[in-house]
Amino acid sequence: MDIIERYLEAVAAQLPTEDREDIVAELRDLILSRVEAREEELGRALSDEEKEAILHEIGHPLIVAARYRKGPDSLIGPELFPYWLFGAKAGLIVIAAVQALGLFVSVLGAPADFGRAISQAFHGFFSGGLTLLGALTLAGAILEHYDIKPTWLTKWRVRDLSAFGLADPAKWGASLSGSEKAKAEWLPKGARVWGVTANDKPGLEALASLIVGGVFVMWWIGVIRFPGLGEFSLRSGAVGIEAAPVWAALYGPILALAVGGMAVDAVSLIRGREGRLTLLLKIPLAGAALWVLWRLFDAGWWLTLTQGAASARVEGGATNISLDALRAVNDAGRDLEGTALTLGTVLTWVFAVMAISFVVNIATYVWRLATTRKG
Repeated sequence: MDIIERYLEAVAAQLPTEDREDIVAELRDLILSRVEAREEELGRALSDEEKEAILHEIGHPLIVAARYRKGPDSLIGPELFPYWLFGAKAGLIVIAAVQALGLFVSVLGAPADFGRAISQAFHGFFSGGLTLLGALTLAGAILEHYDIKPTWLTKWRVRDLSAFGLADPAKWGASLSGSEKAKAEWLPKGARVWGVTANDKPGLEALASLIVGGVFVMWWIGVIRFPGLGEFSLRSGAVGIEAAPVWAALYGPILALAVGGMAVDAVSLIRGREGRLTLLLKIPLAGAALWVLWRLFDAGWWLTLTQGAASARVEGGATNISLDALRAVNDAGRDLEGTALTLGTVLTWVFAVMAISFVVNIATYVWRLATTRKG
């Protein structure tokens, strides 16, 4: 096969079938005209090397075919690339933060597996990052190829631009340094990101509560573990902690309560404020929490301490809410029985304070609901 025909065949393979014949014919005429002009100049036929030099002048088959191909010449065009870059930077920062949190929890739960936790964190970051970049590139290529113009590309508002600071690693680092000036630059006063402003205390509380609730739910269902919670030491030796049957009976209600709390926090963040809907959701949630506390308090037996063959129940009730009970704690020994007595009294007071807190919260929510405008 002639060298020119091999070249044209390579170009044709990159062209759409419906236009291939016409484009190849046009390109063949161009090449042959250059060859004839060169042969006329030299007064002889060209060698294959000289013909190849002319083909080099015209360009590589992939480049030449791209000139004739319809549609965009790149996966991500110059108009979409800044959005792709922002998504990549912000996404990688979020993935890094999630992996760092997971690493912290893993190390806290199993310090001996630090090396494996580091390896898993790096693997999770790189695999998640590659998936993110691939998804962004695919989405960008579809938008570019079909000339799709999303509304966020053409209709944007200046008041929504503060979120773009989330993709600036320098500002994240400066903010973590504790500088008030840096924090103000990262999230200026009045700027709203994910429904939270720099001076928005309810929004920040909802965000913090959502994170804490997520960690609790993962621990409650066994996804993460904190070995130190299952035992402690006395002078007489190690003491194990076993949950009383009431915790198994309340496993489902406590899980539902925690998930419900996270849902209410998410609603607060999505709506950008603590409005009537959030208050309406918080009232039954606090009531459910009171019911769970009452079930625990009524059970009276919460934990069992074990040391060898010996055991002692951690119990409490209304009789522990008194000055005499507090004095008994002060006089209690530091053996297994004394420790169980102390823990029983402490938990009784904790439950009582929590119950009072929920009652106050319900009253506060009702009052705010009555004084808050609809919306």
